Amino acid sequence: MRPLKDAQLGASTFFASALPHDVCGSNGLPLTPNSIKILGRFQILKTITHPRLCQYVDISRGKHERLVVVAEHYESSLSIFPNQGKTASPEKVLQMAYEVLEGLEFMNKHGMVHRTLSAHNVLMDCKGNIKLAKFGLYHMTDHGADVDFPVGYPSYLAPEVIAQGSFHPSDPSHDQIPLPSGPKTDVWSLGVLLFEMCAGRRLLQNIDISERLKFILTLGCMDEIVTVLAEEHGCLDIIKELPDNVLELLRKCLTFLPSKRPTPAELLGDPVFQGISCLYTLYQKPVSLFSSSLRCAHLELPEDISDLCKDEGEDYLSERAIDEVYHLWCLAGGDLEKELTNKEIIQSKPPVCTLPNFLLEDGESFGQGRDRSFLLDDTTVTLSLCQLRNRLKDVAGEAYYPLLEDEQSSMPQSTSSNELSATITLPLIIRERDTEYQLIRIILFDRLLKAYPYKKNLVWKEARVDIPPLRRGLVWAALLGIEGDIQAKYDSIDKDTPIPTDRQIEVDIPRCHQYDELLSSPQGHIKFRRVLKAWVVSHPDLVYWQGLDSLCAPFLYLNFNNEALAYACMSSFIPKYLYNFFLKDNSHVIQEYLTVFSQMIAFHDPELSNHLNEIGFIPDLYAIPWFLTMFTHVFPLHKIFHLWDTLLLGNSSFPFCIGVAILQQLRDRLLANGFNECILLFSDLPEIDIERCVRDSISLFCWSPKSATYRQHAQPPKATGDNSNFGKTPAYHSSDYQDMPKTDLSREPLALSDLKAEVSPRISAEDLIDFCELSSGGPTKRTRASKPKIVAIDIRNGDDFNRGHITGSINIPYSTVFGPDGEVVQCPAAGALQNYKGCVIVVISHAMKSATAFATHLVKINFPRVCVLDGGINKMKPTGLLTVPSPQI
Repeated sequence: MRPLKDAQLGASTFFASALPHDVCGSNGLPLTPNSIKILGRFQILKTITHPRLCQYVDISRGKHERLVVVAEHYESSLSIFPNQGKTASPEKVLQMAYEVLEGLEFMNKHGMVHRTLSAHNVLMDCKGNIKLAKFGLYHMTDHGADVDFPVGYPSYLAPEVIAQGSFHPSDPSHDQIPLPSGPKTDVWSLGVLLFEMCAGRRLLQNIDISERLKFILTLGCMDEIVTVLAEEHGCLDIIKELPDNVLELLRKCLTFLPSKRPTPAELLGDPVFQGISCLYTLYQKPVSLFSSSLRCAHLELPEDISDLCKDEGEDYLSERAIDEVYHLWCLAGGDLEKELTNKEIIQSKPPVCTLPNFLLEDGESFGQGRDRSFLLDDTTVTLSLCQLRNRLKDVAGEAYYPLLEDEQSSMPQSTSSNELSATITLPLIIRERDTEYQLIRIILFDRLLKAYPYKKNLVWKEARVDIPPLRRGLVWAALLGIEGDIQAKYDSIDKDTPIPTDRQIEVDIPRCHQYDELLSSPQGHIKFRRVLKAWVVSHPDLVYWQGLDSLCAPFLYLNFNNEALAYACMSSFIPKYLYNFFLKDNSHVIQEYLTVFSQMIAFHDPELSNHLNEIGFIPDLYAIPWFLTMFTHVFPLHKIFHLWDTLLLGNSSFPFCIGVAILQQLRDRLLANGFNECILLFSDLPEIDIERCVRDSISLFCWSPKSATYRQHAQPPKATGDNSNFGKTPAYHSSDYQDMPKTDLSREPLALSDLKAEVSPRISAEDLIDFCELSSGGPTKRTRASKPKIVAIDIRNGDDFNRGHITGSINIPYSTVFGPDGEVVQCPAAGALQNYKGCVIVVISHAMKSATAFATHLVKINFPRVCVLDGGINKMKPTGLLTVPSPQI
């Protein structure tokens, strides 16, 4: 969106028509409220950006089908000419007409017409440039079908529109819906508007609607409509004195028959505008972030670089985008309904005054007449920015232009810098509502994204702190590595030809996050369908599984007006976290995933793992929807946003940690319940503290060896690893284990049956070496604060141990713990091992069967973080890192 500059934010309100409560649609579901339909259609208006159009910013839905629209606004309008008896000069008339036509032509290219063109909806900025307001009302209301009032002003409506009369879908007197108005209707309205500017008075204001209709239709018999209008309003002398080109323009606009009336595009090229200069004739929309075009090709540095510096007292806020300013206004305590109530646009009435009108058999009437407040009140209330400016008064000018290479760039110097530093330590929900903090974060991410992909690493770095909600969609795209001309690729996919999956998609969409107003709108359903179908068509080796719609929902919500970006994000997300989950036969992938998850539960919380296994409450019963939809099926969108902000920074093993973190929040209830109670608990999942879940997941992630979550069916290695790094242990968690080049020390694949037979995860020899830092003094030494403690338990007999072992490892021979038949004869928890409870315990042997049995026993006696060295001691022998004790003298 363009900067606020000298514009203001304006709010207006209207009611959508109410639907009957006892009527359902053809699918058996309740009808979608008209206010929801309008809200969905409105979204595209936020993308219509042109110097001649007022920028739409937001729409909110209130009670009783009330809608409040926020848009760019200016106090000055063309109504000053007829209202004050002023007349505009011919040059001014032509200039105004040309600028209005520019805005109308741009709308027409996007398939829209104004239909509400009038003197008070043609605004002027401080330089006198035209800005068309309320141009989206006709589009968002489905050509007036979703409201109870006529869209347009009778004084300005074209004859063909008036001849159709008013229409409402519920009116049984209409056999068919009239055709929507076309671009030529706005040309007539422009003609009336220009006539008023020339004459200095309003037209057709003093006669009722029936007489007005007769007069308009009578004009069809006249050859000189302009002259007849002038005579009717007593301004013939003024009109006759107009230059020929102005009169010609009025005649062409006020052509009675639509077939002979020009369109805005045709009128722009008319000779009457010869000599009219305009700065925006070649206006082009700014290049989007993800495209094949150069984003900065138009930028030029001034000869004197000091010209870029701002003067003292500069209004930095006005340089920010309109949507940013409105977002910050809301955070600073802005309330739309309160503003409208203060201006008496919204008036509350006692319930007794809102009783409906009803008639008795004798014709006697009781109750209220039609409530006029449900008709259109086109008053625009200017939203005061004083409270916001006061909130941001202590923010230094440097905060609006941070130095990206400065380590402190996210915390600019200001009188409240200490407060900002303290804000970072507050809970995320508080940070997201802090006006000053969000301003800093929005500006920083805005600059980083404009430099994407050059500043990709800085995007990752700042995303670890938090992601501002206003920029979340683009930040996620950057974290997923989206690049190139995504729109061209999306357009090339056939989304119209019927396919067998269509039926299932149609069934799933009306059940997917339908509590959200945006996704439940008809436009939301259409976009849902297109994005899902594009994914299915473009991935012929995969199939549509239920849950894919839930996976799509966060991306579609954040990129509602950019289906191509939603599709690109989804197409990048699935291979990273859900590789081969959507195969036609995905049982082997799912089973491996759930088995690794079971091992992670045992690794981090053996007591909980033992209890769940004892009662038979296995992950197959509850975790498949978690992982198949990456938790979007079980959490509402606002929680998913916070969860995925962190998930996208982790690799494909991070979801395991999220799953364990969820179980640990429910730990007490799970340990106290049996199978049936656990089933009931997960059938209606209790409230989960997402911020705690994220915090615990990161801790679990940093304690988990990379190779512990190795899966054969994970995504194959890529050319370059991702930047999954929480800043805790850079070398340890820098990328997916699958992305790392395979060596002789890597973990070997394991058959699914063998994997299921093992309780504790295996880790690779290279993981052990990296984890232990053998060259720095042995496995139990913690040389860096970022490295967790570890202990190696060597269960070979004493002779084998003395021939070579890992420095610092503890020898507990298998035979001292287990008898010949595998029974436990002595608990290994006694003695020195008890001191290492809580460390990562790696069981090492030359026989994997013995090692896994020993690890299983440790888990049964509730030892956490137990794992087994894959390949045993034989993997370590070629490394030369084994220690042979010196002979005793």
